[in-house]
Amino acid sequence: MSLLPEPAREARPLGGGDVQAVVVGAGFSGIGAAIRLRQEGWRDLVVLEKASQLGGTWRENTYPGCACDVPSSLYSYYFTPDARWSRIFAGQREIHDYLRTTADRYGVGEVLRCGVRVVKARWDQNTGRWLVQTTDGEYRARVLVLATGPWHEPRRLDVPGLDEFPGPVFHTAEWDHSVDLTGRRVAVVGSGASAVQLVPAIEDRAAAVHLFQRTPQWLLPKPDLRVPEAINWGLDRIPGVRRTLRAGQYGLQEGLGFVLRHPQLAGPVQAAAQAHLRLTVRDPELRRALTPDYRLGCKRLLTSSTFYPALVQPHVHLHSTAVSSVRGQHLIGADGTAIEADVVITATGFRVGELPLARSLHGTDGRTLHETWAGDGPQAYLGTSVTGFPNLFLLLGPNLLSGSTSAISVLEAQLAYLAAALRHLRRQGHASMDVRPAVQAAYNTAVQEALRTTVYNAGGCSSYYFHSSGRNTFCWPWSTARLTRSLHRFDAAAYTCRTPSTPAPVPTPRAAAEGSFPADPPPLGGGGSQAVIP
Repeated sequence: MSLLPEPAREARPLGGGDVQAVVVGAGFSGIGAAIRLRQEGWRDLVVLEKASQLGGTWRENTYPGCACDVPSSLYSYYFTPDARWSRIFAGQREIHDYLRTTADRYGVGEVLRCGVRVVKARWDQNTGRWLVQTTDGEYRARVLVLATGPWHEPRRLDVPGLDEFPGPVFHTAEWDHSVDLTGRRVAVVGSGASAVQLVPAIEDRAAAVHLFQRTPQWLLPKPDLRVPEAINWGLDRIPGVRRTLRAGQYGLQEGLGFVLRHPQLAGPVQAAAQAHLRLTVRDPELRRALTPDYRLGCKRLLTSSTFYPALVQPHVHLHSTAVSSVRGQHLIGADGTAIEADVVITATGFRVGELPLARSLHGTDGRTLHETWAGDGPQAYLGTSVTGFPNLFLLLGPNLLSGSTSAISVLEAQLAYLAAALRHLRRQGHASMDVRPAVQAAYNTAVQEALRTTVYNAGGCSSYYFHSSGRNTFCWPWSTARLTRSLHRFDAAAYTCRTPSTPAPVPTPRAAAEGSFPADPPPLGGGGSQAVIP
């Protein structure tokens, strides 16, 4: 049931048709975009979700122990801060419930179409529309918003013999809840964020856990405490406390980000991670195997207070090698290690740099986004607009995230930019806007130059931050405050705008009320923006 203070309206019938906007994906990004677009007066829109329900990565990842590694107060929408989180770091189910509750509160269900897959999208220069072919028919939209996110497509384990393994094999993002791990010998392949959460959650029921680790990770303790109901009661009733808490946690994240951008300052943080390992793991051989040979922050920085204690259990075994093949029930490591398992769980992460629709999204010259990015990898102006793809907006696009940033903080800055861009489009009567090639090129040159001295590039490791071309296509090299300022105001001079013979009418935004989207969050660190290089 929607909580919007307006009469119920019939949902758009299925089968495609003319719409103002198509949003692809119904995770944090897609839900936020739908709410913001409706607030801006774009009432005739659809949110297309290929799954049977909304939720994105928090719908897909249901493995034991799955939780956020960003404090809950930061991992929530600025305009819906009143969630009563049960822990400092919320778990998967609680975050998914928060998304569903927020979507219902703002009436997203009226425009949501689940079970609809986008097959192909093409920009039609003659009509100034995106022609979006779906399993539900063709939609013709003025604006296309890609909200599929970077944590979407699981990275598969591809080794000889895995297909013949006689027991269950599944990825953490495709957890098979019919498989009981009690008393089973479980092989976990991968040692990143999902493995760090998974292993402590299953070791108490498995007969044995074998963790295959290609590269050790830096790990900081995680203060994942329960939030007493009395604290939530006070947060609800004392004005400004939630905002103050959020600002304080934001400051801590920014402080860590400053260290990662200046590797010479990382010594104390790395020493804390080393102390955490030394105090928890007494076995010197195991401790050596868990000690990275690169600088802290070069890969995604992980947090856990339960991973190391799980690894020291006698039935948990760490194998510092990649899996090279599978023979029957045996997994063979690259170093010759052979272990026998009943279940194989691949904790191998996601294809972070590969936009799911890039191969089927055609721009002004007919080339796909994948072909456009084939050389140097994904590039966009402010991570949002791509030359040759008018009226297309990427959410959580290239070079916007980092090892210390809350994705939701970045998303909300982008939503403010999206709203400003669409206001300009409608008020000026433009049919389309396309970021200028020189603007995009200058911006990305500045980003790559700034990344050169950060720990992401200079930390001595390889990571999913990098495209095969060698360019870092994931990380933002400056502060989140600077990102917010850069996206706070839309600069029309960065775009080529085209005007139709008859300008489109400007809709009147819905008046603010309960359930509506309030004013933009203030730009953290001050106002202002620059046209090309933020």
